[in-house]
Amino acid sequence: MLSAMTAKNLRARVRDELTSEIKAIARRQLATEGANLSLRAVARELGMVSSAVYRYFPSRDDLLTALIIDCYDELGAAAESAEAAVDRADLLGRWLAAGHGIRDWALANPAEYALIYGSPVPGYRAPETTIGPAARTTNLILALVADGVAAGTLPAPSTGSGPDPGSAALADPAGALPSMPADLAAELDRIAALVAPTVPRELLARGITAWIQLFGVVTFELFGRFQNLIEDSRRSFFDHQLRVMAGHVGLR
Repeated sequence: MLSAMTAKNLRARVRDELTSEIKAIARRQLATEGANLSLRAVARELGMVSSAVYRYFPSRDDLLTALIIDCYDELGAAAESAEAAVDRADLLGRWLAAGHGIRDWALANPAEYALIYGSPVPGYRAPETTIGPAARTTNLILALVADGVAAGTLPAPSTGSGPDPGSAALADPAGALPSMPADLAAELDRIAALVAPTVPRELLARGITAWIQLFGVVTFELFGRFQNLIEDSRRSFFDHQLRVMAGHVGLR
């Protein structure tokens, strides 16, 4: 006769296995139906009544949230693993590795990438539980910039109103940046205080621009925007864009 603890562990394992199977079926649905998930269709494929699936995911939105968290975590892990393999002092190498890690995961998981970086799902509002996983790639890039500041290799870039007090200006071949609007400066100061207190606001702005550019190029490639434009050299084009943005930030 099973002990109470053994029975409890067995039920937990069965629940974990069924939860994983439900999510795996839902991810296959993503490839054919997009985010238009159906718990009834999942139940049919499992050979279960729909009410049984609702015990694991009470609504479509609960299932979407679970998939979104998984996808963000997988993407973050891919970027972190690639970046961690590079020497800590090699800021450019770390940036390139993280960028290619993101692109490689996206190309291998296009439906999942579309779920987290494509069009918003009608009627779905992501809960706060998605924020941490979503921030993994952003935090990785901010940590890289912060390491450069700590090492003294990433001083603040110059602007029309002058660099941040106490920071050396980063040479810019295009000249000084335009003066930063006061409302943007205040917003960046707020962000910096929360996630990157050692990074000057001008450098933070450049880091955010590089992050947007990175995902913009990946999104263009996956969503067919390079058709008849960049055909045979997309990886090289992506690498070139990463290096252009590295120069913009000052990664050497």
